[in-house]
Order: sequence, then structure tokens, then C-alpha cells
Amino acid sequence: MNFLGYRRPDGKVGVRNHVLIIPSVACANEVCNAISLKVKGTISIPHQHGCAQLAFDAEQTARTLIGVGKNPNVAAVLVVGLGCEVVNSSMVASKISESGKPVKNLIIQEVGGSPKTIKEGIKISKELVSYASQLKRVKAKPDSLILGVECGGSDACSGLAANPALGVTSDLLVKEGGTIILSETTESIGAEHILARRAVNKKVREKIFEIIRRTEMRALNLGHDIGRANPAPGNYEGGITTLEEKSLGCVMKGGSTKVMEVVEYSEAPQKKGLVLMDTPGHDAESMTGLIAGGTQIIAFTTGRGNPLGSPIAPVIKIASNSFLYSKMQDNMDINAGEIVTGKKTIREIGESIYREVFRVASGKLTKSEICGHREFAINRIGPSF
Repeated sequence: MNFLGYRRPDGKVGVRNHVLIIPSVACANEVCNAISLKVKGTISIPHQHGCAQLAFDAEQTARTLIGVGKNPNVAAVLVVGLGCEVVNSSMVASKISESGKPVKNLIIQEVGGSPKTIKEGIKISKELVSYASQLKRVKAKPDSLILGVECGGSDACSGLAANPALGVTSDLLVKEGGTIILSETTESIGAEHILARRAVNKKVREKIFEIIRRTEMRALNLGHDIGRANPAPGNYEGGITTLEEKSLGCVMKGGSTKVMEVVEYSEAPQKKGLVLMDTPGHDAESMTGLIAGGTQIIAFTTGRGNPLGSPIAPVIKIASNSFLYSKMQDNMDINAGEIVTGKKTIREIGESIYREVFRVASGKLTKSEICGHREFAINRIGPSF
């Protein structure tokens, strides 16, 4: 099944055509927002990071911003920095420009303050939007797609209906040469042995266990039980009793194929097929990592009702039960609750999600896009200093 997308200079294919305004540090957020408000067709992604971070966090923030800028859904980029931050805006812009797309950089302290930077940023952004507006969709094959699979606000039906159906979708895309990224390491705890059995080789198997141990130790070293943070109160109210039970449902989103690779948060995969990314269970942070890794579309299952979207990638919302679908139709794209009521099979809903992925890839707007959901959050490992 082919789709119509935007082919970028590096050969990758986007399903959207954004002009992105990236603050390299929180101090540049309002300048970026002001520019974006004045130029239709641009998106600003404010965040709280970029300075007072230890080396490992600064590296992760920079990798995330670079990855988001390189995402195929982005046509052109303006990076705005302050001038004294840890995450250097010129470096971020330079790395993004390796993709071949137009990239510009402004530094507030060098331009001469916020008003002057906003004025110059508006001028640059108009030029970038003009460039992006001339790009046309072309036919692309399924092997150009990276689909991120996510779940949030899960209930007892998530592991019975929505997640297994999304697993069917994952298998279908892998069969066509595409890539699936399964995230949320926290929600693989207790099910890691299942993923490890499917590892393509010993190195991948060991890496699966490594990221699980790392996640568990991070909580233990802080003297806290990870179970107090995950499952969430709504998960318990929806019928999930333990993290292990939640994990057994969560990993089903990845389907049944071999795990080809394990990547760090916001790292782009080098292999096709099923890939694991080490992200937290925090949905906005997890989705941001997926986007930085090159994900063009995210399929997101929910049983309690989660409206989160993304500024970069369209998010397809899949309700695990029909009550939720009828209650939150403004947010839900697919009703997997028909599996629970016996109207449809897991296979039928999985194939329906698969077809929806390609409709969205060719330009159909998701409910999260229509509602204007643009949540963006970068994962942080350590404290600020």
C-alpha cells in the first residue's frame, strides 16, 4: 500500500510539511512563540531545557532537538538561541542542516535583544514558509514509514483489544518493509522476557534486559517504588492491577516479529522492522523521543481517554472500549471496543488501523490535529544545576 508524502533532500519521506521554530534553550521560548504567532504555517516547540544541565542531559536534549528538526515531517527550520546556553544553537542548526533541508539560526544576544530577534525571525520564517509551500506530495512506498506505537490512560480492555489490534498493524507494516518503534520501557517491566525471546541476536537480547534494569535501578536509587508512579490511578480504576499486567498488554502493540534493534531515547534506528526505544512511560516525553527518532506517525491506544497530540507527527487515537469512543468521539479515530462487544475481530480492527495509517500519511487529519493538540516534552535524566 503506497501513500503520498513529501520527499526530503536526504531521501526520507514526510507525511506533513511543517516549518519548525526551535528554541535551543528555555530562555528563547517566548521569542520563538512570538515569531510563530506572526507567521502562518510555522510551529514553535517551547521546552524547559537547554541550560543548567549535566553533560548526559545536555547531550540528550541536543540529540532530541536535532532529531526533531531532522524529522521528515519538517520541511525547514529556524533555530533560536540565547547565546550563553549549554545546548549551543549554532551546533543544533548545523547538525539539522546535514539533512539537506533549509535551516537558519538566530542568537538573541548577537541580534540585539528580543524585539530585534522577533522581527528578523518573522522575516526568515516567511521565506521558509514560502519554500515549504512549493513542495508537492509524491508517491512513496510503505518502507518509507516509521510508525511509533504508544499507549496512555490504559484500562483492562487495552491489553485485550486495542493493543493486540495495533500489534496486527505493526506486523503488516513490518511485512511491507516499514519500521515500528515500541517505546515506554517502564511499561515493559515484567514482560521483558517476552521481548527478549524475540530478539534477533544476543546483543539485542542483552540490550533489552539492560534498559529494563536501568529503569528499575533509577527508581531504586532514589529510594522509591516504581509502582507508585506506574500504573497511574486511572489505570487501577480501569481494571489494571499491577505494572506487570499493564506491561503484558503494552508490549502487544509491537506485534509478533523479531526485535531488530534497541535505541536510546530520541535516537534514530539504523534497522528496519520492530525497534525498541528506551523512553519513560510519560506519554508526552515518550512521543517526543519517538519523533526525534524519525517517527512520522504515532498510533496511540487508550482505554481511559487521552487527548495528547504532537506538534510534528499526526497521532491516531484508538479507543479500547466503545463507551470511551462514544464519550470522546472528538478525540478518538478508531473504536477497538468493537472487539470486546464481538462486532469485529482483532484482525479486522488491526487491518482498519493499518488502512488509517496510510490515509493519514497521505494527508488525512487526525482528531488530535483537528483539536489542535501539540504537546511536547523532552525527557530529563537528572536535576538542574
